[in-house]
Order: sequence, then structure tokens, then C-alpha cells
Amino acid sequence: MKNKSSSNFFDSQVLGHPSGLFVLFFTEMWERFSFYGMRVLLINFLTMAIIGSNPGWAWSAVNAGALFGTYAMLLYLTPIMGGLIADRYIGYRWAIVIGAFIMTLGHISMTFESESSLYLGLALLIIGNGFFKPNITSIISEVYKEVPDKKDGAYTIFYMGVNAGAFFGMMLCGYLAEKVGWSWGFGLAGIFMLLGTLQFWLAKPLFGTIGNIPKKVLTNSNVVANPPQSLNPFTFLDKILIVLSSIIGLAYAINDPLSKIKGINILPQEFIFNKDLIEGPLVIAILGLMMFLYLIISRIIRYEKMVRNRMIVVVIFAFLTMFFFASFEQGATSLVIFARDFTNRLVEGKAATIYLVFNSLITIVPLGIISWVLYLLFKKTHHKILSSNLVLGISFTIIWGLVIWLLNSDRKSHAYEVEYLAIKYPKVNIENTEKSSENIYTPLSESYQIKPSDSIVTKKMTIASQTEYNINDSILLHDEIGIMVPLSKNQEERIREDYKTHGLESKIIKAKISDIRDNKIEITTSWFSILNSFFIITFASLFTQWWDSKYNPSAAIKFGLGLIIMAIGFGVLAYGSLEIPKSSAPGIFRVSMLWLILAYLFHTLGELCISPVGLSYVSKLVPGRMIAFMFGMWYLAIAIGSKLAASLGGMVEEISKEYSMSYFFLIFTFIPALAGIICVALNPLIRKLMHGVK
Repeated sequence: MKNKSSSNFFDSQVLGHPSGLFVLFFTEMWERFSFYGMRVLLINFLTMAIIGSNPGWAWSAVNAGALFGTYAMLLYLTPIMGGLIADRYIGYRWAIVIGAFIMTLGHISMTFESESSLYLGLALLIIGNGFFKPNITSIISEVYKEVPDKKDGAYTIFYMGVNAGAFFGMMLCGYLAEKVGWSWGFGLAGIFMLLGTLQFWLAKPLFGTIGNIPKKVLTNSNVVANPPQSLNPFTFLDKILIVLSSIIGLAYAINDPLSKIKGINILPQEFIFNKDLIEGPLVIAILGLMMFLYLIISRIIRYEKMVRNRMIVVVIFAFLTMFFFASFEQGATSLVIFARDFTNRLVEGKAATIYLVFNSLITIVPLGIISWVLYLLFKKTHHKILSSNLVLGISFTIIWGLVIWLLNSDRKSHAYEVEYLAIKYPKVNIENTEKSSENIYTPLSESYQIKPSDSIVTKKMTIASQTEYNINDSILLHDEIGIMVPLSKNQEERIREDYKTHGLESKIIKAKISDIRDNKIEITTSWFSILNSFFIITFASLFTQWWDSKYNPSAAIKFGLGLIIMAIGFGVLAYGSLEIPKSSAPGIFRVSMLWLILAYLFHTLGELCISPVGLSYVSKLVPGRMIAFMFGMWYLAIAIGSKLAASLGGMVEEISKEYSMSYFFLIFTFIPALAGIICVALNPLIRKLMHGVK
């Protein structure tokens, strides 16, 4: 029997679930569209060369990783505060609207592409996420609490919205940013964040009083919610440790990018140890972490044996989760750089045709299915929330237009053979400095002053362009990370001006079209990031069937498998990048994209073993009075893992120069694999400590 507050929500149904669920589905879809659309651009934009057809800021990977890591870390911490504010003061619905609106402002701020607007935009996204993220799932939990048998299906549908939004956000924002301009990608993320906010707010009649500002409930003094032995109140020392560890963690997170990017330190550079041995901020961060660990341990030992053992299991899983995310989140940092600088993203002829067909299928089919769901929602709710449906209709019209434009742009990308002048140099063997029989050819830039001793030859290459050229047309090329990009008139003028501004000689190359060939497409860097969402949508149902079967493994085995499978993905990358020499400049050596595709496949399979089950075990193992604190600890583990991921990912340039790219990926092969093996080995002990919880 449903209460009055949820009656409106259950009035009409789509695919066996309340229409209101699909409003939440689309709200989350557009938020994830915006979040992942921006996320896939940030490291690429920050580290892109400052001179080019689509210039970035030319930051080092270390600086970009420091900024992104702090952003990612705070994203997992602010929801703790946002959830508390919604629970006590403003309600879930207002929290969602406030958070979505603040995030819209954040995306808009980033379109201006200045440092101040970037920092402001990231800050607004962090704050808005804190309000939005915990409360949209809280609404689902609230309305399904009286029909728990339907809750799993509701969350499955909602989860599909998450991945659909991530998929289309990374695809469309990434394509627009790389092919047209960064501000277009950031702006598109903001547009859909705004549209998602509007459609949710205008659907208010469907929700009744669900998610409203909470009313104070008087407690019956004769009812004891928890038996006295289960109480474990926070002591004064507990509260002091929470405050101190929180301040230290926040200070370290802010100090890291501030010190690297601006040279400003809010923490002492030398603390206890000599800074040449270990830097002061890191020492302070370790001390803060030790305080928090002491807090966790001291609280756990106060519980009775069964509860204490179960909470020890949660701490173990949280620790493993930190290792998992430190590796998995390379997808936002080092793997973006690897895809852009060291992966062969040019496909030609039959390979280009296969890519066009595959990309069309994985784009149009899911978009068609979601559009059909929108049609069903409109049929059921147009009389009650017409304005919300119209906003959704506008959103999908824009999406379909962008998808058609994207696919058509790739279809029109031609392969042209061009002739250009190059300087011939004999290849030198570095080991014995003898001249090799092979030669090196360097394209002759327009600013190069030819010397009498230079050997000038005519060379040919194949380029990709969506512009239509004729044979013998003169064009201008610019070398951008090893890929020759034909320049439009506007791009040419801007690049020449940029070279003058930076006091550098122009690297523009003159060339002539000598032949027209089949299709040749340059796949965007961001396209590879959509593979995670694609593989989740493809394999999630198989894993669900596995977990529901008699072969369902224990929690420790799931975590161990997740870590080991993800490690295999990095092992694939380590093997595939063996042919990239030590200290190789970006764009000189590129490996097959197959290695990156396989890596994302294994990473996703590993994620499906860990992410969906982690929070479930926290709720099963932790006593009610401790659950909020332990959820906070769980998200803290993810936050630390995300910060570690970005910091380690930022070292990709340094490690690949000092050792090799393969060595860098081996780090993320051995550490998670070792953690996974230890987890599997601990399975008998963990099962014993769980005391029957499955």
C-alpha cells in the first residue's frame, strides 16, 4: 500500500515502472552527459599544444593531473555535506535543482577559457555536485521503500541513464571540442545541464510531496530505536580527529595544484623531515590519514565482536577500492594523453568503413531506444507535465541533430595524397654515431632558411580532411603531435599570429594535392573514453545474471577478480607500448588502437566486479548508527584513489622519458594484480569475519 506522498508518482507507468522514475532517468542522463562531457575534455585541453589549429594551454601532465585530482577528490566529498543539508533543511528536490543550476553556471564559466573562469567553473561544479549527486538517488529510495521488490529494477533503469548520459556526453562534447573548439564542448555540457534542470523542475506535478522540505518528526519516548548495547556515540576526541583530518585533507588537496601551478604553498614545504627526503605537505597528509585511521580503529573496537568483525571487512574493501580507483581513473588522465599522443587514430579505406558502420550502430541504436522511451513517457504524462516533455523533446532534437552532423562529418572525411618539400638527413645510430643507410626526412617549413648543404627532396604523404580539394590545389599543413592537419584561412591567420606572439618561427608547411583516395578518418581522442560506457551497457546484464546464479562468488572473490581483470588491461597496454622507445616525443611512434580498446574492455569488466557491489556490502555489514559515517569513509577511499590516480597519471611524461611508456603501465599492472591476489587469498578469513552476510 502506497502512502499519499507517493501516489502521484505511481499514477502512470512506463515499461512497468512509474513515469516519475523516467523523469529522474533523464535528469540523471543529462547531468552525466554534462559531467563526463567536460571530464573527457579537461586533461586534453590543459595539455594540448599552445599553438595549433585547436590550441590548448600546454600545461605539463603533472600540473594538469594535480588540478584534476583535487577536482575529482572533492567531487566525492561534497555529497556528504549536500546529503545532510537536504535531509535536514531543504529536501531532495530543491537540493537537486540548486545543485543542477550551480553546475550549469560552472559549465558556462568554463566556456570563457581563462584561468580564473576555469577555476571558478570547477569550484561551482564541485559545489553543485554536492547538492545533486546524493539526493536524486535518495528520491528513488524514498518512493520505492514500500515496494522493495521493484527497487532493483528501478536502479537498473536509472543506471542505464547514467551510462547513456556518459556515452553521449563524451562522444558529442568531445567531438565538438576537438573538431570545432574547446569552448563549444564546454558549452554543450552546460546547455544540457540547464535543459536537465528545467525538465526536472517542470515535472513537479508527478512527484507530489516526494522530496519536499522535511518536517520535524516527534519521536515516541517509549520506543527505543536501538538497544543500548548498539550505541556508540562520537566522543569529544572522535570529533576533534574528524575536524583535524578533514582540515588537513582539504588543505593538502588545495595546496597540491596551487603549489605546482602557481608556486603558492599554504602548507610548509619542510615538516619534520628534510624536504629533499620527503616534502612537508606529503608528511602532513600522511599524518592526517593516520589520524583518520586511528579514528576508524578506535570506533570499531568499541563494538561487540560480530559488528566489529563486519566493519573490519568494510575497511578492507574500502582500502582495496582505493587501489582500484587509483588505477581505473587513469581513464581521465594518462589514457587520454596516451590516446592522443601515442595511439594511431587514423583509419583509411576498409578500416574507415568498418569504423563508420560500428560508430553509427553504437550511436543510433541506443539513441533510438531512449527516444522511444521518451515517446512512451510523453504518451503517459503529456496532460500533466507537457512543458517538461517539451524540454525533453528539444533536448533530443538537439542530440539527434548533433549525432547526424557527427556521423555525416566523418563520412565526408576524405583521404588526400599531398606532395611537400623535405630536408633529407642521414639517420645516425646513437650508440656508435655511425651514419645509417636509412634517411630521415623533415618537412620544410615556410620559415626555414635553406642552406647550400641541404638536400631538398619531394615527399608524399596521405592526410585526412573534411574539406573538398581538387588535384593540384595548394594547401597549408601544420604538424600537430605527428598528424599533419590542413589549415583553413582562419586557422592559418591565428597560428601565424600565435607564432609571432611567442617569438617562434612558423612551422607551417606548404603542400599540393597530388591524388584523391578513399575515406580517411582521424578518430577523436575522446572517442576511446566512450568505450567504458559502451562495454558497461553491453555486459552489465551478463554480470547481473552471473551474480543471480548459483555460481555467484563471494565478496572477496569479486573484489579480487575486479582488481586482477583491470590489471590485465594495463598489462595489455604495457605489451602494446613496448615498441614506443624511451623518451619518445609525442606523435613520433604510434601503436595500434586495438591495445587501448582491449584495455578499456578489461577495465570495464573489472569495474563491473567491484563498483555495483561495494556500497551494497557497506549497507549490509554496517550497523545503522554507523552507516552514515562508514558511507563517508567509503567515499573518502574513492576520493583518495581518484586523487592518487590523477597524481600518478600526471607522471606519465616523466616516467616514460626516464624509463618507458611500457614501464609506466606495468606499475598499474603489478600493484592491482598483487592487491587482487591478496584479496582472493584472504577470502576464507573475510567470509568468517562477515558472519553469514552474503
